[in-house]
Amino acid sequence: MSILDSKVPEGPLAEKWKNHKSNINLVSPANKRNIDIIVVGTGLAGGSAAATLAELGYNVKAFCFQDSARRAHSIAAQGGINAAKNYQGDGDSTYRLFYDTVKGGDYRSRESNVHRLAEVSTNIIDQCVAQGVPFAREYGGLLDNRSFGGVLVSRTFYAKGQTGQQLLLGAYSAMNRQIGRGKIKMYARHEMLDVVIVDGKARGIIARNLVTGEIERHSAHAIVLGTGGYGNLFYLSTYAMGSNVTAAWKAHKRGAFFANPCFTQIHPTCIPVSGDHQSKLTLMSESLRNDGRIWVPKNMEDAKAIREGKLKPVDLPEDKRDYYLERRYPAFGNLVPRDVASRAAKERCDSGFGVNKTGEAVFLDFAAAIQRYGKEQAHVKGLDENDLTLVTKLGKEVVASKYGNLFQMYEKIVDQNPYETPMMIYPAVHYTMGGLWVDYNLMTTVPGLYAIGEANFSDHGANRLGASALMQGLADGYFVLPYTIGDYLANDIRTGKIPTDSPEFEASETYVGENLNKLINNKGTKSVDYFHKKLGKIMWNKCGMARNREHLQEAIEEIKQVREEFWKDVFVPGAENEYNEELAKAGRVADFLELGELFAKDALEREESCGGHFREEHQTENGEALRRPEYQYVSAWEYKGQPSQAIHHKEDLVYENIEVKERSYK
Repeated sequence: MSILDSKVPEGPLAEKWKNHKSNINLVSPANKRNIDIIVVGTGLAGGSAAATLAELGYNVKAFCFQDSARRAHSIAAQGGINAAKNYQGDGDSTYRLFYDTVKGGDYRSRESNVHRLAEVSTNIIDQCVAQGVPFAREYGGLLDNRSFGGVLVSRTFYAKGQTGQQLLLGAYSAMNRQIGRGKIKMYARHEMLDVVIVDGKARGIIARNLVTGEIERHSAHAIVLGTGGYGNLFYLSTYAMGSNVTAAWKAHKRGAFFANPCFTQIHPTCIPVSGDHQSKLTLMSESLRNDGRIWVPKNMEDAKAIREGKLKPVDLPEDKRDYYLERRYPAFGNLVPRDVASRAAKERCDSGFGVNKTGEAVFLDFAAAIQRYGKEQAHVKGLDENDLTLVTKLGKEVVASKYGNLFQMYEKIVDQNPYETPMMIYPAVHYTMGGLWVDYNLMTTVPGLYAIGEANFSDHGANRLGASALMQGLADGYFVLPYTIGDYLANDIRTGKIPTDSPEFEASETYVGENLNKLINNKGTKSVDYFHKKLGKIMWNKCGMARNREHLQEAIEEIKQVREEFWKDVFVPGAENEYNEELAKAGRVADFLELGELFAKDALEREESCGGHFREEHQTENGEALRRPEYQYVSAWEYKGQPSQAIHHKEDLVYENIEVKERSYK
């Protein structure tokens, strides 16, 4: 019998959250003043949680490793945020958003959590509009919506191609208000390096001041981790360079189960890799798939000619182009979910139809959209719809108004004008659906330790629909955690301040210091990046878009070898008690080297294909993912000293309100 208790409330699905809020314990305003909460991470999840908890009256300490809370990686999100408002009148509803999210996640997410997410989605938009987030609006002044992958309705609210930045500024402003009131104490340039457990409960953290190198003790009645995902495990990804798994991994080593580590999302719309010296990849928003058509040449000779620069893509006639997503998935076309679009691009490129020098790119073409919008504008203005030059000019203006900053970014990076020639795109690591296991209240298996946003596993199953990351982060921070954390803290109103001079804090600080000391005094010969790149190549080649038993077994052994070599031969310049970015990076890579093994172990254990986890042994005749009903569970791993010794627990997933069936997008 599983030791995992998800604490999902009884009753009908649509009533669970409402009834739960009515029945859980509360903390009165007078008592909230006596309770301290630590929030680690200040992205959309952590920032919104810190602001809301402080507004409620709790004393909050907020930590981020960046120099400002508004530099969290949430700022990089481009395309939009989902909400079931049905402004377009195209049939959207709470149930439809719930259904699309569970189906998009390949039926590997917890039903109750996803329905709650769909319920509160509409509140998020109202909250953000009230904060002044400049969502795009239609001509009449109403908020505009567009479609994203995996759905047949328009439910995505957006602010040009910088939605994450605008939403983060809203949360950041709310945080600053509380900092001004003295309810939030902000610790920028601080990195959490351990969780302190006292009498079985999370009671504090050990943090390193990244400017001075000083090790600090911080106590609280509860700890909240909103520290994002672990995609930089692959080295090349769309994540910010500083994004890491350290906070979540330290929590895992203190007893928090790690769930579904192998569920990693590959985004289909990224600028392709250009060379061996590249350090990160750049995302081109999924919103571009609304108007861009994805294609490769039909004939191998044409693909080769384009790769060699002998043929321009604009000169290839329509009848010689393969719009493969429209061909394979006519109902959804270019807006199939990310995992489906990514695998389809890989299949075309592996078959020899790739269009850049490396053979790993497909085209995203806006020519048809420019003509369509141009003719519409010419008609509206009473101009000649057959004037090609005029139509093209008007169409480019419409596309620029919708995607201008994205097109500008592409041109700066690739040095090609996407208005004149198709963009080149290829899949890249973008998001992690796995994370710390949490119950319905968002608490991990360690009492008093919570995980929110991308740091937990709870809402996206095996694949995240586009524009749902921002939705989950803000839902957890603004509308879920502030209710559920009170249920736990109601028992702490008479506890008083948590002292930091206890043996537990002493032992934890010593442990952190010893690890840092070991890294700084290792005196090896190879840089931290040498090992990170080595790990990344193993992960991408053997645990990437396609996986099989042989490669996963090889990956486990190879990662062990790299980890052993790292601790023998890594060189970290500088000193411990100073600003030392290489030392910070070394600690993060050390954690990736442990997580990587658990990742491969989880992928090896899951003998099925689902969402972003594609096992080559488990696919249909058409190359689609083939789920197996016996794997309809959450994998939750318990730390036991080494990744190889981790104990596997299962949370069975029961669907009472959705029929689990073939995940077709045709």
